[in-house]
Amino acid sequence: MLDKINTSFAEITTKIQNWVSAIIEHLPNILVAIVVMILSFVIARQVNKWVTRLAAIRIPQVSISNLIGRVASIVVVLIGLFLALGAMDLSKALNTILAGAGISGLVIGLALQGTLSNLWSGIVLSFRKKIELGNWVETTGYSGEVVDINLNSLVLKEFDNNLVIIPNKTIIESPLKNYSLTNKMRIAVKCGVGYESDLDKVQKTVKDAIAGTYAQNDGSEIEVYFTEFGDSSINFVCRFWVDSTDAKNRLEAKSQGILAIRQAFQENDINIPFPIRTLEFNKQQLTLAQKEEFLIQ
Repeated sequence: MLDKINTSFAEITTKIQNWVSAIIEHLPNILVAIVVMILSFVIARQVNKWVTRLAAIRIPQVSISNLIGRVASIVVVLIGLFLALGAMDLSKALNTILAGAGISGLVIGLALQGTLSNLWSGIVLSFRKKIELGNWVETTGYSGEVVDINLNSLVLKEFDNNLVIIPNKTIIESPLKNYSLTNKMRIAVKCGVGYESDLDKVQKTVKDAIAGTYAQNDGSEIEVYFTEFGDSSINFVCRFWVDSTDAKNRLEAKSQGILAIRQAFQENDINIPFPIRTLEFNKQQLTLAQKEEFLIQ
């Protein structure tokens, strides 16, 4: 029993001595690896700051700029790690890490497919010139001002001051109308006049009313087209151009156009008809109380 204990103790002592000898033998390489890692962390911090500042010049979203800076710093740290492992002559460990990173990346990519898709879409959106903060856009049934483009979603502020959060992937894959890309917008106002109206007079009155409210300085024509014979009116549409950068300007212009047309019609005795329903009662089927009420009326 004592011999076995002595043998085991001797083996442990031998292994410890071998480890100490290996450490002493590779001490210069270990020191080089430590220095490399320290330098990589220091350089990574500076790279993070520089890249974030450079990205902020081009990208207004702070979250995207910070993300790019962090990715750049991670790349620097990984390079330092590989150099440190190479300095310690741990080629097998390096190959194992690379193989593990490939498998782990595949698993993480499959598990976070939707999140990574939104993340990549957010980066793409931040580089697009046709959609920026402050733009008024319409997409996926929602319209409002773009107040934020972050890593996962785009945030719109609607007319009623409510915020709509839309995943970036949905924005990339869906049609998007940006009212802020142009400074002019065509407005269409629909109306109807009575069948007794002089249509030439109606056309001229509408054009004069709109021209007095929104002058077409660029030479654009105010268009008035009669579209159909309605149930109680001859319907038409008036189209004209206004200076506009968002949907609110469009609503204001349409409202002003309606007010101008109505006032002009009143001044020129042009009738805007409305449906009238006539009710006929059979007097024989009325009760006595109903007959008395009917006679009083």
